[in-house]
Amino acid sequence: MTGWIAANLLSVLNGLAIGALLFVLAVGLSLVFGMMDVLNLAHGALFLAGAYLAAALAGGGASWGAFLGALGLAAVLGLLAGGALSAMTEPLRRRSHLDQALLTLGIALIVAELLQIAFGDDPLAVPAPPGLDGSVSLLGAAYPVYRLVLIGVGAVLAVAVHVLVERTTVGALIRATVADREMVAALGVDNRRVKIAVFAAGSLLATVAGVLGGPVYGASVGLDSTVLILALVVVVIGGLGSVRGALVGALVIGQIETLGRALLPDLASFVLFGTLALVLVLRPQGLFGSRAGAAA
Repeated sequence: MTGWIAANLLSVLNGLAIGALLFVLAVGLSLVFGMMDVLNLAHGALFLAGAYLAAALAGGGASWGAFLGALGLAAVLGLLAGGALSAMTEPLRRRSHLDQALLTLGIALIVAELLQIAFGDDPLAVPAPPGLDGSVSLLGAAYPVYRLVLIGVGAVLAVAVHVLVERTTVGALIRATVADREMVAALGVDNRRVKIAVFAAGSLLATVAGVLGGPVYGASVGLDSTVLILALVVVVIGGLGSVRGALVGALVIGQIETLGRALLPDLASFVLFGTLALVLVLRPQGLFGSRAGAAA
């Protein structure tokens, strides 16, 4: 019994690590969709690009130089991709989400195909940097150091994004643009620049999440679809545009992904999408979303 409890407590820690990674990925999608009203289905492809970038740079062996270089290049790639996606979706701003979904899904398929051509069909491993590739003893079992670091990184980013959105002038400007775009424009603020900035920040978080997730998931064909579905579930459960909602949703899905697969492996998918259906029925706007956002 003691061993069973220890094993499941370690599964809870795994859920926190996966939840932290999902938060980094999903909060960008939530901000772009909830605040800029753009459904970006290319978000998973950006995650995959970050993972392959980490695999390419770390192919010669684990090193801090390769890992930090991948993070830096992923950040630049995310900023550029966000700017490009913002420009491509701008003509569709007044049209339905279906048009945005079709455009960004097409971009995602092209990016995934190009990555498959460049790196092949075989999954690639991404080693953790030296010092983070070992294990520590927890509850009488070895536990990966890198997953503990992921939990810490997710916590720091959650605080940073919350402060940026809720406590700074930049965050106030973004929220004002969402609430009344025309009024903010009348004050002399260029709405397109605000949209580009939010899109670029969201895309940067996706590519950086790909690098951070490399040592956990590796880089492989189809990973973009897997993480995109999980991120969409997180956003729907948490509520559009809510940083707190993205955090809580990511932690819930992280636990379902790990504990569900450990305790109920045959019913893990049912529990995941059953939770999504339950939230949609009881609270369509998500746990921390506004009713206006749900009705829009």
